[in-house]
Formats: sequence, structure tokens, C-alpha cells
Amino acid sequence: MEEPQILAGFEALQEKLAPYWASADDRSRAPSTIVVIPSITYPASILGQLENVQQYEERLLILFMLLRNPTTRLVYVTSEQILPNVVDYYLNLLPGVIASHARRRLFLVSALDGTVRPLTEKLLERPRLIERLRSLVIDPDRAYIVPFNTTRLERELAVKMGVPIFGADPRLGSLGSKSGCRRLFSEEGVLHPAGFEDLAGMSDVGPAIQKLRAERPGLERLLVKTNEGVSGWGNALIELFGLPAPGDPEEPEAIQQALKDQIGSRYTQFEDQFDREGGIVEEMVAGDQVRSPSAQMLIDPLGGVQMLSTHDQLLGGPDGQVYQGCRFPADRAYAVTISKEAEKIGKRLAREGVVGRAAIDFVCVKKGEAWEAFAIELNLRQGGTTHPFLTLQFLTDGRYVPEQGIFVAPNGRRKYFVASDHVESPQYRAFTPDDLFDIVIRHKLHFDHATQTGVVLHMVSGVSEVGRTGLTAVADSAEEARWMYDAVTRVLNSEAEGAYEQRPPFG
Repeated sequence: MEEPQILAGFEALQEKLAPYWASADDRSRAPSTIVVIPSITYPASILGQLENVQQYEERLLILFMLLRNPTTRLVYVTSEQILPNVVDYYLNLLPGVIASHARRRLFLVSALDGTVRPLTEKLLERPRLIERLRSLVIDPDRAYIVPFNTTRLERELAVKMGVPIFGADPRLGSLGSKSGCRRLFSEEGVLHPAGFEDLAGMSDVGPAIQKLRAERPGLERLLVKTNEGVSGWGNALIELFGLPAPGDPEEPEAIQQALKDQIGSRYTQFEDQFDREGGIVEEMVAGDQVRSPSAQMLIDPLGGVQMLSTHDQLLGGPDGQVYQGCRFPADRAYAVTISKEAEKIGKRLAREGVVGRAAIDFVCVKKGEAWEAFAIELNLRQGGTTHPFLTLQFLTDGRYVPEQGIFVAPNGRRKYFVASDHVESPQYRAFTPDDLFDIVIRHKLHFDHATQTGVVLHMVSGVSEVGRTGLTAVADSAEEARWMYDAVTRVLNSEAEGAYEQRPPFG
């Protein structure tokens, strides 16, 4: 299929979303099909950082909760088959639904291909598998695809399936690049760090740093970011201590040397990525306290913008730039502020024609008694905060109140969670998914529908391979959620150590 045909076909498909969304009452009664394609469609340089692609494709298994609607059919596609016990785990979380009834409306499709490549790419190589997916969609006018992110590959797959995507058109993807979002922040009057965007290659980085230092003589740290980097991959933190003063003849050479020294062994790879994608240079905002919250929103096909949540992100990695997990909700000292700023961008995205989930990352700094929020990134995709929030939302039927920065369940209780994709240890390779389920149940940490508190596991399928799982700990206070999260890690560590203890032989 030629590109012009794909573009025309995709545009026609996307026009189906608005009338479907407008029939809100019918959506709960008439049969519909939701196809989840959790393809991590990233460049090879980023995808190669993931040790187990299947684990990440299973992060959205919480969408099984959509089967609460008795007329919904859910098609969930993965690279490899999902273990039956993992399927049972999520179906048994369904509140008020007979699991066997939900199971009849759930269709699991696998490419049977564990190579580290985007799932969508694997599907496009298998026309018969695409036909299988088409056959599972009863009415294409009452169906849509839920992607992880949307690229030209997802666009082509949608056209071949004849089903629209609830996600941003790839032609609008530049809005979510590091350069594109800086332009949006500027145009919509959203505070963001000083810096320069639209750098064409690594040769532009040094001069941009010189210019930024001239404007900010006291600048101590800055970030160099590739345009398409995700979750902190593609970022480099550069410290400016000890460099010649701005304007000194030796400054350009010293900056180049600092870049090579501080990016270190990954400099060549980073340079190649920056030369392919372009990128930005921006100050690393400093203050008495520094936090990294995010605000998540949904832009529907009718142009409505719903503020879904705010989170305080937990960051790690070599430069402290890689997403590790989150706390919900974000600190109320700035949660309302970042919601209002994010809403400005959400309305602009709606005017541009963006559909689906989006999130804005902020840096909030406290200077004296006041907090200041700087927008730093825009993500037009599912993110690391998506599945924990969906977990809370589905299991409690509560809602986030952006005007107050709180989440309230129907019983009036406020809800909180701590979540991470990186509950990991080499010793956890001793576990199977069944072991994980057994441990949280024996220690009475499993989610309890009566109290609407407890732990929900995710990313369990690869624990034996990579020693990593994920979890969301839901509670009635921030302190209890943190205690519960820490309790799980304590018991996992204890059980893992016990698994390796030398035991006497039988007999």
C-alpha cells in the first residue's frame, strides 16, 4: 500500500471516532470492540534498553477492566503469549463481574515473536495475523485501537485493519518532540526553562551552551536532550563547574571537552542519535527543593480536554533522569498549578487535532516559601503513570478533582498510591509469577475490594528472566501507600533470600 493511500485511509478512519464518542449512552449498550496494541514503537537505540519487551507490552493488562461493560469485546495483542495464570490474575480483579463471562469476550492474540522490535512491526510482517485481528472486530464503526504510542507503523496497521486509533496522528508527532513542546510552551505562555530548541545536530550544542551561559552567567548545570528521547533516555546532564568564564576564547574547546567527558562512554551513540533527531539545550532549574511532577490528560475526539491526574515522579538512572515510578497524587502545594498549565496545552493540542492521552512533565522548585513550576516535556502517548492511574480508577470508580489536587472514591475516601516498574533484584529471578501472587496473598498485601486498598502487580511475566516486576500500592493515605509499597519490597527480599538458602537433601 502506497503512502498517499495510507494517509487518506487513516484520515477517513479517524473521522469515525467523533460520532462514536458522541453516542456516549449507546457505547454502554451496543457491542463494541477495543483492540489493544501495546507496541513500544521506539527507535532501536531506546528499545535496546529494555531487557524484556513482553513485560512492557503487558503493562496495560489493567485494561482488562474494560470488560466490566458486558457488551465490550477486548482484543489484546502481544509479541509472545500471555501466561494463563497472569490472565486469571487480572480477570479476578474485575469488580462485580463474573470472570467466565468476561473471559468469553477477551481475545488474546500473539505474534509468537520475542525479538526486541516493535510489536507493530511484527504484525505488519504477518498479513494472516492482521486478518485474524480484523475477524475479531464485529463492527469497525464501533471499534478503535488503543496504542502505546502512534507512529507511521501504527497508522499503516490501522488502515490494514480498517479500525481507527485512539491516539495522536503521527503527522502531529512533532508537537511532542523536545523542540516542538518548547515552542508550544512559549506560544501558550507556559513557564519553561531557559534554553534553545531546533538544534540540527551535535555541532550546534556547543554554541547553544555558550549562548545560554552568556544569558545565565551563574548557570551550573544544563541538560542536552535529543528530540525523540523517552523516559530520560536521550538526556545528558552536563555540569559547568570549572569552565572558562562566558566569552573566554578557550570556552568553546572547554565546552566540547566537557561534553565528551561527562557523556562518557556513550558519547558516540549520543552524538549519532542527536545528529539523526536534532534536539535542545536547556538549563537545569535549581532551588531549595526540586520535584519532578507530571500532569496527565485525555483529549477526546470531540475536542474535550479532561485532566486525569497529577503525579510526583520518582527518577533514577546514571544522571537521575530516568523514570522509575511515581506517587499519586502530586503534592498539593503545586498540583493545582500544574493542572492549570497542562490544561492550556491540552486545549491547544485539541485545536491542533490531537486525540488520546497526553502528559506534561514539570520541574517544580521551591525558593523560600513559594513553588515555581516549569514545563519540560510533552508526551503524546501512554506513559509510566498511565497504568497505575488506570489501576486506581478502575478498581475504585473514583475521580481526580484537579481544582483541589485530590482523588475521591464514591464512598468519599481520598485515595493514594505509590507505583513502580522497577521493583527489581537479581535474586528475584528465583520467582515465577505464581510465586509473586502467592507472596502478596500470604502476607495479606493483595488488593482487597472491600477496603479498596492493597497491592496490584504488573509486569510479572518476565520476573524469572530479568528479576524485575512492577506494582501499584493503593491506600487511604500517602503514608499507608508508601508503607505498603515498602512492605512488598521487604517481603520479596526476604522470600528471595530464603529461596537461595541451602536446604538439607531429602532422605
